[in-house]
Amino acid sequence: MAVLDWVDFRVKFRESFLPSIVHPIPKSTASWFYVFGSATLVCLILQLVTGICLALVYVPSAGEAWQSLEYLNYQQPLGWFLRAMHYWGSNFMVALMTIHLVQVFLFGAFKYPRELTWLVGCVLFILTLGMAFTGQVMRFDQDAYWGLGIGASMAARFPLIGQQVVQLMLGGPIIAGETLSRFFALHVFVIPGTLLAMVGLHLLLVIKVGINEWPMPGRLVTRERYVKEYHELVERDGEPFVPQGVTRDVVFAGIVMLAIVACAAFFGPKGPSGIPDPTLIETNPRPDFYFLPLFSAFALLPPYMETALILTAPVVLILAAFLLPFYSNTGEKSWKRRPGAWVLVVMVFLFLGVLGWLGTYSPWSPDMTAWSGAPVPEQLVQTSTPLELQGALVVQAKQCRNCHSIGGEGGLRGPALDDVATRLTRDQLIRQVLQGGGNMPAYGKNLSPAEVTAMVAFLGRLHPAGELPARDSSAPAQPARAADAGHARPGAG
Repeated sequence: MAVLDWVDFRVKFRESFLPSIVHPIPKSTASWFYVFGSATLVCLILQLVTGICLALVYVPSAGEAWQSLEYLNYQQPLGWFLRAMHYWGSNFMVALMTIHLVQVFLFGAFKYPRELTWLVGCVLFILTLGMAFTGQVMRFDQDAYWGLGIGASMAARFPLIGQQVVQLMLGGPIIAGETLSRFFALHVFVIPGTLLAMVGLHLLLVIKVGINEWPMPGRLVTRERYVKEYHELVERDGEPFVPQGVTRDVVFAGIVMLAIVACAAFFGPKGPSGIPDPTLIETNPRPDFYFLPLFSAFALLPPYMETALILTAPVVLILAAFLLPFYSNTGEKSWKRRPGAWVLVVMVFLFLGVLGWLGTYSPWSPDMTAWSGAPVPEQLVQTSTPLELQGALVVQAKQCRNCHSIGGEGGLRGPALDDVATRLTRDQLIRQVLQGGGNMPAYGKNLSPAEVTAMVAFLGRLHPAGELPARDSSAPAQPARAADAGHARPGAG
């Protein structure tokens, strides 16, 4: 006891922290509906502890990340269980955070005077999804590679700053070693640090402003009377948070922990799947469950709608969430008197649920069954040089037509190659093949210089009849070969 008094005299625990722990709360908040926030905090603590343990073994290197996870799975004692706890803790944290956000919305806890508490909660939700996404990248397997490729493709479409964001994200024009280092820094330092700061601010606001009381129908929120009525309620019918108010939180947190342990022991960790290789066409990547609706939307929507979806949907949703407490901050709190609130929640969950279900089996885009083995159109090889013929064989052998069509046959994910020579110069074609760009992965490590030269020579023939191929404006024009000037567009009949 003397030791505790000695410590307390110096840190002022009883004076500074104890009042916050035993602060009174409305008795009505001692309900099972109020346990999701504390359970999310427990999951965050679990993620920090297991993440630190994993960082002792994990190697954030493009050449060794996959092997270090295999080592954890099969050689490190209980390494698989540690990975499983981290993976399932992430899933539970996203799910609980979502439920908590919905509960706050339905209970009207975003209204006056808790507007800032809601805004900080929305930031916490975005940061939680950011942790989940960067954590998936840490697996650096096929799922991670293609998921990161989709993320980069989304970022590249933002006007003016798209390419700069991709460069900052990937550390260059392609997914490489520096990419993993940057995402490791985000996942281990930047996002957790910001998350902890926001959690501290969120808890401070909850303590200072007070926990939202049970929303009684007919009890309206007004700027003139609400604060006074809330304090009167706490004085009349309040109880200390510890021990009365925290009992259900502790019980539910224990249930969540047992569920995470059970899932980790029974299902084990996720991945890593195959080594990341952009040239493996028989891949079927799938993101973790919280990104399945997004994956499904991109897989099922026509490509021309993707940019509109990417540029509008996230912006509209985030703005709507952040503006909510400013255009609806007084009046009824009870969901019984706010039918639009629970109807909206049901519709959103049905929409996301259906998209998530479709995402479990919707075809990966590009559809890898698009290539039928059809030969290169005859008119393209009749007058070709030996180098161009070799290039046609490379296009066929490397199965470029899984993503690109020629003469109307092949994949539709990438642009058709029938007029590619009118859009890209020879140097630009070489750079595109070697470094990739947009949705196209880089093939610099998978093609020999001779194959690249032959492929580009063949692609240089693909332009409509009577239309000259693209050229560098600083170079003098070269006379077109008669065969090139006269050949018809493939499939034009």
